[in-house]
Amino acid sequence: MTETTTQQNTNETAAPKAPVVARPASTTRTPSSRPSFGGARGGAGVGRGPARGGAGASRGGAGKGGSSRGGRGGAFERVKPEFDNKLIQIRRVTRVVAGGRRFAFSVALVAGNRKGSVGVGIGKAADTAAAIEKATKNAKKNMIKVLLTSGMMIPHEVEAKESSATVMIMPAAGRGMVAGSSVRNVLELAGIKNVRAKILSGSKNKLNNARATIKALQQLRAKGAKAAVESK
Repeated sequence: MTETTTQQNTNETAAPKAPVVARPASTTRTPSSRPSFGGARGGAGVGRGPARGGAGASRGGAGKGGSSRGGRGGAFERVKPEFDNKLIQIRRVTRVVAGGRRFAFSVALVAGNRKGSVGVGIGKAADTAAAIEKATKNAKKNMIKVLLTSGMMIPHEVEAKESSATVMIMPAAGRGMVAGSSVRNVLELAGIKNVRAKILSGSKNKLNNARATIKALQQLRAKGAKAAVESK
């Protein structure tokens, strides 16, 4: 026992404990000691910002100025069609078949160039766009040339009947366009001015009224030819 205790005391004397040194207050890390790293990152971020903004500004300037796009093809100009058209009637038609019902559209329109040419056409198809296209082709196919005076007026009074519709058209100097329903559409697209029209029948069918107007305009003759016909 005595020998063991003596050996332990000898070891403790040979290896003394290291003194504890307190860390100075200046070496402690604080949030204020990190701005060197954060500042570098922040500086890089600030440096990038203007560069990106400048690129965006340059792009925006190129887009607004239109120098790159304008040099390719310039502004696109839509070609004006030769004939104007106006829808006078559109109906949904139902056809009953063995499997059920099938729907289609029937379109009637007036086409003209406002210079004396006018026509009425109808078209039927499963959708309205195809029906309008067919009606336009049919109107151009059935187009007539109206005989007008130098002032774009009709030379004399005419009257025509189509189915149950009866229309009378008369020249009216200084009155402008006095007409209604589909008769007005036909006269406008034909380019006729200072005219007065009257629907003598009680028919409300716009297609028949338009066809009666076309039939009446076909009866127009020059003054000399009209007098020769009346003398016979």
